Amino acid sequence: MSTSKKPSESFTVMNEIVLPNDTNTLNNLMGGRLLHWMDIVAAIAAQKHSNNIVVTASVDGVSFKEAIRLGDVVTLQAYVTRSFNSSMEVYIEVFAQNIPRNEQYKCNDAYYTFVAIDSRNRPIPVPTLEPETEDEKLKYEGALRRRQIRLVMAGKLDKDQATELKAYLNE
Repeated sequence: MSTSKKPSESFTVMNEIVLPNDTNTLNNLMGGRLLHWMDIVAAIAAQKHSNNIVVTASVDGVSFKEAIRLGDVVTLQAYVTRSFNSSMEVYIEVFAQNIPRNEQYKCNDAYYTFVAIDSRNRPIPVPTLEPETEDEKLKYEGALRRRQIRLVMAGKLDKDQATELKAYLNE
């Protein structure tokens, strides 16, 4: 196993077309279907980084900024922003495109966390991450704070132990 990887090595693009079975009564993509697609693209990115099977550990708050309509093509892009011992944070961006109108717009983004597991469903170590671009470095630096927020909210970390988060809030 490689000890380090770049975000570009996990970059994944997935395209879907919104069909009638994917929509609600307003002919907009159902939120649950979009979350499902986001989980798939993010899991693929995490598997590329870890070279192992992964399971979803958490999903950060997802806001639906723009409706995605029947017939739109949805493009999901994902890559690993940081890895910890056995977990990886993955950033996902979602775009919709109305091809006949030649319109494309960003619908939402989110962070998902995955854990790499072995054949007995036990967490296993994953490669570290080496960000290259400025945006990748910013996401990498913020990942520890986002992780501490997730752990505090899940009751797995006492707020007084969230040192990175406390330092950020006191700046």
